[in-house]
Amino acid sequence: MSQTLIKNIGLLVTNNSEIDGTSLGLIEKAALLIEHGKVKWVGASESAPSAEKVIDASGKCVIPGFVDSHNHLIFAGDRSNEFAARMNGQKYEAGGIAYTVELTRKASDSDLLSNARRLQHEALHSGTTTIEIKSGYGLTVKDEARSLSIAKQLTDETTFLGAHVVPSEFKGKADDYVDLVCGQMLTEVKSHTKWIDVFCDRGAFTTEQARKVLKAGIAAGLLPRLHANQLEQGDGIALGVELDAASVDHVSHFNNSDIEKLAKSKTVATLLPGAEFSTRSNYPDARKLIDAGVTVALAADCNPGSSYTTNMPLMIALAVREMFMTPAQALWSATKGGAQALRRTDVGHLSVGANADFVILKESSYIHLAYRPGVNLIDEVWQHGAKI
Repeated sequence: MSQTLIKNIGLLVTNNSEIDGTSLGLIEKAALLIEHGKVKWVGASESAPSAEKVIDASGKCVIPGFVDSHNHLIFAGDRSNEFAARMNGQKYEAGGIAYTVELTRKASDSDLLSNARRLQHEALHSGTTTIEIKSGYGLTVKDEARSLSIAKQLTDETTFLGAHVVPSEFKGKADDYVDLVCGQMLTEVKSHTKWIDVFCDRGAFTTEQARKVLKAGIAAGLLPRLHANQLEQGDGIALGVELDAASVDHVSHFNNSDIEKLAKSKTVATLLPGAEFSTRSNYPDARKLIDAGVTVALAADCNPGSSYTTNMPLMIALAVREMFMTPAQALWSATKGGAQALRRTDVGHLSVGANADFVILKESSYIHLAYRPGVNLIDEVWQHGAKI
């Protein structure tokens, strides 16, 4: 029986509150036993069982692998000029999506796959062991289907975002496009996707259009999530709670009613600080959500327009500095919070039976992820019990 023991861990973050009564479930001077890609045992290093292979963590901190629950990796080209214009004062209005759609439609399958693999590799080496990937830059039946087919080669967490924006050929005919998304497009893509998503915001889709899209997806056996309240206050959060969406993402704008609804639901508020950073927008107050009992996740939102990064440690640093989260809250949200946004119980923590997906940091404490922003603190990444 093949077993690997990681011993002499200075600080182990399990995310199992039963261990010490805190959300991070911390164990000092710890050890972790892996068997068949799963966590077999956790506890004090001095009490660790024997194993065929033993790795000395040399007093470093071990954390669960990051669970990045919101990304748009199937695209072609970049929008660096748009970023430069925003940094020069131009307001973000999501209009650049049409440019990416144009380039994505022209790209070959192999080019789209190669680019997505590059970004997934980049994410993995910065500690992301579970990643979600959306479509949304095809916006035709053919291009959405091939986008999701490509995404499914990289992850089981695929999301149909045909309702990203109304494509140019449907200008002035948004309802006709919604009918296409709910009909032929959904029929063609549903075998390649687990989730259905919609951008419910200014310049994208109305609450009623979003409800129609999500209900069609639910009827087809898909699970709902949605982009909402990035650009302005709206009814997207309420809609997400109404339909028991796994997560409502962005939530840059919210009111007390939104907070109350989220706190009483299973819907996760997924915050995307990379988008605020890259669009020079105001950051939401995550602490206000957390203090009210809302489950909060952090994700990178990697896309070529409004958050061109795969780096979850950066999201943690931004959340701590700009969203008023504590280092502990930010780490939990980037791991177990992301798992809850995907309704996964096998990742985002290091309890017995969980996937052995974890990161060995170069430092003795997870606090350094926010304390030393921009520094590569990833020593080793393990996925399914194997060092990558």
